[in-house]
Order: sequence, then C-alpha cells, then structure tokens
Amino acid sequence: MVLKKSHMKYIIIIPDGAADEAQASLGGKTPLEAANTPNMDALATAGVVARACHTPRELPAGSEIGNLSLLGYNPFEHFTGRAPMEAAAQGIELAPNDWAIRCNVVTVEDLGHGPVMVDFTADHVSTEESTALLKSLQAEVASNPKFQGALEFVPGVSYRNLLIWRGDKLAAPFNYDTRTEAPHDWTDLTIAEAYPRGPGSDLLVELMEASTRVFAGHPVNKDRQAAGRRLVTNVWLWGQGGAPSLTPFTEKFGPRGAMITAVDLLRGIAALVGWDRIEVPGATGYLDTDYAAKGRYAINALSKYDIVCVHVEAPDEASHEGRADEKVKAIEAIDHDIVGPLHQALDAQGDWRVMISPDHPTFLSTKKHTHGNVPVAMAGTGITADTATEYGDTAAANSDLAFDEGWDAMRWFIG
Repeated sequence: MVLKKSHMKYIIIIPDGAADEAQASLGGKTPLEAANTPNMDALATAGVVARACHTPRELPAGSEIGNLSLLGYNPFEHFTGRAPMEAAAQGIELAPNDWAIRCNVVTVEDLGHGPVMVDFTADHVSTEESTALLKSLQAEVASNPKFQGALEFVPGVSYRNLLIWRGDKLAAPFNYDTRTEAPHDWTDLTIAEAYPRGPGSDLLVELMEASTRVFAGHPVNKDRQAAGRRLVTNVWLWGQGGAPSLTPFTEKFGPRGAMITAVDLLRGIAALVGWDRIEVPGATGYLDTDYAAKGRYAINALSKYDIVCVHVEAPDEASHEGRADEKVKAIEAIDHDIVGPLHQALDAQGDWRVMISPDHPTFLSTKKHTHGNVPVAMAGTGITADTATEYGDTAAANSDLAFDEGWDAMRWFIG
C-alpha cells in the first residue's frame, strides 16, 4: 500500500519510565500488565507490539538518551549532555565554548551512615522557592571575582534548574571525561560515591558545598521548617554538556510536529528538532498532572500538525518514589484520558498511525532508570496486525519485531 504521507496524521504517546519488572505487590505482573488499559490493548491488537532499546549500555540510562532515540536520533551521534537540551527549552543559546549543567535543588541528610539523597526534588520545591534560593546563590557565589562573570544560575521549573558556564569569559575546567551522577538514581542511598569526579570535578563539588552554606538559614528554608516541610539543603550539579546539533525532524522524516510535555528536557529536544511546543494548563510533570487536558490539547493540535507527541512524566515519578499503585494509576489515566480520546479522534482524520512507547524502563525495585528494552505498540494505516492482543512488557519480550538500535523504530513508524 502506498501511503499518502501528506494526509497522514501521527501520534506518539510516551508514558515515561512505564516499562518495569514483574512486581509481587501486583500479583507477579508488571505495572503495564496490572493496569486496566483497554485502549492500549485495542491498538496492540489492531497493530504490532515490538521491543526497542533506546538506552544503549554504553550511555546513561536516562530520559535524555531514551527520548532522543525514541524520536529517531542516534544518541551516539547527537548526545552532548542533558543540560544543553534543557537550555534549549528556555531559549538559551550556547556558544561553542559554553557549557550547560543541570542544577537540581535537593534534600541531603546524614542518617547516621553518611549523607543520603533523601529527596531529589526537595519535597517538590516550588518554582518560586527555588528561584529565590538560586538568586541568593548567584549573588553570594557566582558573583565571586574569580569566576569572571562566567557563571549564571538559571531558574527553571520546581527542582529542575540550570547552571550556565560562559566559556568566552572563563575557560571551563571540565570536559566530556568529567563524570556526574543524576540525583534521582541515588534516592535513599548514601551519596559518598556519587559526587562529580574527573576533570574540573573539584570546582563542581565546591559550588555544591557553597550552596549548603547559602541555603542554611535562608528565608525559604525558615518558612519550610515552620510549615513542617523538608529543607532544601543544596544544589546537585550533573548532566553537563556543550551545544548539541540535531537535523530538523522535517528534513529527516518529513512530518511537521509538536510536543506536549511538562518537562524542560522534552521541550528542549522539541526545540532542537524544530517542533513547536504546546503548553497545557494543569500539566505538572508529576502524578497530579491533568491527563485529560493533555488529551484535549493533542486532539486540537491534529488540525495543525502532521505529528503530535504527548509525553507524560508521571509513571517515571511513581517509580522514583517506589509507588507501584501510583504507577498503575498513572498508566490507567494515560490510557483513559489520552490514548482513548486520541484514537477516537483519529478515526475521523483519514490515514493515521499511533505509537506508544516509554523511553526507558524505570524499576520500582531500585527507583532508578534502567538499561533495557521497552514495549512499543504501533497501529494504523498500512500496519498489518501481528498476533499480540495486549500491550505490555511480556508481549514485547515475545515479539519477533525488535529494534536493537531503538532510533530505527521511528523510520519504521513513519513508513
């Protein structure tokens, strides 16, 4: 069958971190299998279920790698670091010698056996709180004459912020051999081995330790202590990198796209590949996100764009918190409020295709992103159904269709 690509509508739904292991608390099923997902299962029955590896073992098992691959970009060729993608989301341009560094505000406590990453979100610190803390850090630390004006702490959303190093003012002491660790991979763990290491790491650690002094007794923390909330103890620096370069999606694959997400990483990838970004009121990047609003906005976007991508962070957040019940609820909400309405709307569009795929597994047992395959369902015009009757981890593991280099799945999907 020859597809009329100019009339084809494509939907990509990313339930971030939804892939997982079987859980005893879920009767020996994975969260995807334990969840009631009639709409995902209907698409799996009408199309194919495959498995894809978006996080090669040679690279970090993170969303920055997984989502690049999921959207059809070889991370070995295009990945420079997570923070530069988030800088792109804020419209921050990086010169050739500039660096962007992810700057979480976190809660670290000594629980008697060394410092522990108690909460990588600092109790889901508000944007206003983190902005005030970083403003003080800028004034008291980054303004030090020894940095020659090269450092800028840039507030983002909640705990997700950036540090920009301007290389034209002062050469960065770190490089691509510098190793840093994502704080969400160290939840409830002793962090003695998690601090930056390699070239320039001493400076990164110095900045992190300086933030501890600035935040202790800060008005934000005084208010939080009075309210019985966890304190914001310090910043955690990681995910550094220089300016990336990605071929526009339209040049690589054809369709004109838009991204719906509450996460700066995905906003940044969208900006780098030339997609528009659609902001949805009530989209929080957490378990309380407005799933139905994301579904409605995606349906409305079909009239303007060839391809619409809906990213939902909630399953990943549930895994980082080790909450199997909340992960199942998030998957069910995605199915009911996003997959179902979009499938129904697409039937009135003519030719269409849908892909459902996590970017990486996030195991409830470890609360970490994990290397490995994720289940991929693809259905629509020109896709011949296989024997799968449900969407899930086991169905994907038993499939004959596999994308060991996950970025190849996008070209298969586009057709």
